[in-house]
Amino acid sequence: MFKHLYDCFAHWYHGGSIHFYSDPHFGDKEMKKIRKNYISDDEQVSRIRSKVGKNDTLIILGDVGNVEYIKKLRGYKVLVCGNHDKGASKYKEYFDEVYEGALMISDKIILSHEPIDFPYALNVHGHCHALPRQYDEKHFNVCAEAIDYLPVSLKEIVDAGLLKTIQSIHRETIDEATERKKKRLAKKSQI
Repeated sequence: MFKHLYDCFAHWYHGGSIHFYSDPHFGDKEMKKIRKNYISDDEQVSRIRSKVGKNDTLIILGDVGNVEYIKKLRGYKVLVCGNHDKGASKYKEYFDEVYEGALMISDKIILSHEPIDFPYALNVHGHCHALPRQYDEKHFNVCAEAIDYLPVSLKEIVDAGLLKTIQSIHRETIDEATERKKKRLAKKSQI
């Protein structure tokens, strides 16, 4: 069991790694105009395959493009749909799991296509083509060109210490309940 996942996602860890990648836009000719560091679809597949093996899980955070390229990728494949991915059912043939909205995979990590502001988790997302590979204390952009077309592993995120500053929603709830109890006991002792 990998400690950074809720139990219902433990099957993503098959003894390999869990990788994040977003916005491949396979087959989208407009990407040549949008991406300053454009590479071909086949080169993109090659770079993904250089990091993701058959025992790994690849989580694509939306905007797949031509799904035929998904067949060329290895590992257990998960899709969190993006704004260009219409109709989740059309992707079920190519992905092992398909989600249509944001996905909370642990008490400190939420996955989405577009960046979202959620105070209790690191948001691993894509969609932001203009941004360089950057993160702040609550967001990590894995849009293809922002990560030089190389998937980012969950281990890399953990090892970089990006989860250390995240206050768990569970911890905050416990702390608030503890504080309320202290106040009640203090009030009671004054009576």
